[in-house]
Amino acid sequence: MVEEKDKKNEAVEPVTSDVDAQNDENQEILEEHMENELTSALERKDKAAVSALLEEAHPIDLAIALEDVSDSDILFLNSLLSSEQMAEIVEQAEEDLQVRIMKLLDLNKILEVFQYMSKDDIVDILGNMPVNRRKELVRLMKSSDQAVIRNLLGYSETSAGGIMTTEFISMRSTLTVSQALEKVKEIAPRTEEINILYITNERKQLVGTVSLRELLVAENYDQLKDIMEDNVISVEPETDQEDVARLVSKYDLHAIPVVNKRKGIIGIITVDDIIDVIEEENTEDILKLGGVNKEEDVDSTVLESVHMRLPWLLVNLVTAFLASATVSVFEDTISQVVALAASMPIVAGMGGNAATQTLAVVIRGIAIGDIKLHGNEKRILKSIFVGFLNGIVCGIIAGIVVSYMYGNIYLGIIILVAMVANMMIAACVGFIIPVILKACHADPAVASSIFITTFTDVCGFFIFLGLAKMALPYLLGQ
Repeated sequence: MVEEKDKKNEAVEPVTSDVDAQNDENQEILEEHMENELTSALERKDKAAVSALLEEAHPIDLAIALEDVSDSDILFLNSLLSSEQMAEIVEQAEEDLQVRIMKLLDLNKILEVFQYMSKDDIVDILGNMPVNRRKELVRLMKSSDQAVIRNLLGYSETSAGGIMTTEFISMRSTLTVSQALEKVKEIAPRTEEINILYITNERKQLVGTVSLRELLVAENYDQLKDIMEDNVISVEPETDQEDVARLVSKYDLHAIPVVNKRKGIIGIITVDDIIDVIEEENTEDILKLGGVNKEEDVDSTVLESVHMRLPWLLVNLVTAFLASATVSVFEDTISQVVALAASMPIVAGMGGNAATQTLAVVIRGIAIGDIKLHGNEKRILKSIFVGFLNGIVCGIIAGIVVSYMYGNIYLGIIILVAMVANMMIAACVGFIIPVILKACHADPAVASSIFITTFTDVCGFFIFLGLAKMALPYLLGQ
């Protein structure tokens, strides 16, 4: 009976997977259909059709659809939307579309839209606008908003201060639960985050937090200082956004407060902003590993792409000459055993792949804080041992194939030894180089791959051809 049940469960799993895949495909088709319908309705200036689609569409789908429409279509859509609806779309839009919309709308309309947006999102948009237009908009804002916006604009966009919002609920620790609930009802419509209350003392210093759930289950006469969590994880406004994301992930936070030197709370960073940071940082690291600028995307112009890629290609060209110079030292040996020319890229290529594997693991470890600048001896030895075992397996296979192809067992032995040595070196430098770059305050994702490729190519060629030169009589059958 148990076996029968297990078989049934096994049969169900692929069906469920197929259903999920089909649902995803159907969802994509529906979204694409909606985008096409909206684009077509905007081109026709069909108010009834556009209005009907607006009722069904999610703001993010509208933002995606608007990326491919003309300026006149955006203006037509704006005439049908309330300021609140336009704010929802702008918040979800990519930076380029945000800039386009802000250029098309008049200042008064922009201010109306800003009323329904959080301060951190407004600052992000203002930061991408021309200076004169930005100053004019800030000047037209209410004096209380001006102070907040100017303060936020003063922080780096990649710091905690640059991504924080000033819309949060802060209360004195001496308030009772019933008093706090009344204040929550009063403040909630105007703030972004209401799940966590930030508790301050008489000196306005952050001393604790209370979740909305804890507030609802507590007795009305309890004071906030009696039910608050006093072990607060916070950051300062100058903290790098990567470090902030690491803390939120480590402590599983929904939001993290930003405090000044006096421990006064000046803002919070919510989990949706942290998700954006993680996505941005991961994308940046992946692009840098390939020697590509983070500003480049598939829609960049030819000249922009060339400008952003060429510098790293030129650096790579210089390092390629080092590998070429290594090979030229052994020209005489290669001329006598032509099979060496065909075999040596195997050793260098496998070394490069092994180093890239180690590099990916190490950069991730550095990013999430698992790998520090010191105390990595055991990890390095482990990487070298992994390289040794991988080299043995790959080297034996390569040695057998090469021996069979060229009818020379000595060539197979040489490629086995060279591959083991090069993959051990690759694993070592794949760990050490990004750590050294981090210690030098350089981004390990930027130049690691170029240095590592140079190491594995030069070492691979030198070891393989050096061994071949020493064993030349055996290779020639003398």
